[in-house]
Amino acid sequence: MPIRKEYRFDNGEHSVLGTRVGRFNLGINTTFIVYRMGDTLIDTGPSNQWREVKQVLERSQQHTPLRQLLITHHHEDHSGNARRISKLTGVLPHAPVQGQEKLARGYRTPLLQKVIWGSPRPVATQALHDNLTLTDGSPVVPVHTPGHAKDLTCLFMPQQKYLFSGDMYISKSLKYLRIDEHLGDLINSLDKLLALDFTTLFCPHRGIVEDGKTALQEKRDNLYRMCEQAQQLQQQGMNADEIVVKMLGPEDWMAKITGYNLSKRNLIRQALMYPLS
Repeated sequence: MPIRKEYRFDNGEHSVLGTRVGRFNLGINTTFIVYRMGDTLIDTGPSNQWREVKQVLERSQQHTPLRQLLITHHHEDHSGNARRISKLTGVLPHAPVQGQEKLARGYRTPLLQKVIWGSPRPVATQALHDNLTLTDGSPVVPVHTPGHAKDLTCLFMPQQKYLFSGDMYISKSLKYLRIDEHLGDLINSLDKLLALDFTTLFCPHRGIVEDGKTALQEKRDNLYRMCEQAQQLQQQGMNADEIVVKMLGPEDWMAKITGYNLSKRNLIRQALMYPLS
């Protein structure tokens, strides 16, 4: 499968290159962007796209050898090629402490994810820490943002006002939630990110969002309003399943094909429990 799209964002000396890959091209959730900033790679792309990722790496290695690989969380689209990249370049990946054990021993993925991304490969990592820098010495600040995953850690670059957001953005509105996601933690993590001074957001699915802070604020506000609306409907006497249909429509093929691991029901049930202030 050929590379689907390439991106370049220039901000003086701190250019960011992105490469979108994916077995399928059925919307942003079925493709993935691997970002590179000088000698730093952020996330690895899925294992079934190794040929394309390797091609990009080998081309870059001729000019700027890779010095560090930063993984935002353990999910297979973000970490699937970590072991191969480490073997190719000799670089030991950095990963969030909360995900290191899972990355080291490997883990099972649901069938749909395996079809889209392939299977993760166990990989040894070192912990993301507070002393990470770019080539010029400017800091890279890990920000732990659980909710989507317990180990999800965004990467904030204060001098450049960049935020590499892992899966914290993707879209301004949610319609589904995985059974292992936690809506309350997600909203709290969004609040943590919104306290940072960043402008440009780099999402591995949506792409480069130049007014990233505004987009992230809209997502946070939309989630809060959804919780308010769901709880108001509950107070009017509707049950959770009725609220799902009223707000999001009936469950569709996505929920059914994942055995309701990813469903509208998961989202609304957690919205009903969110403590509104």
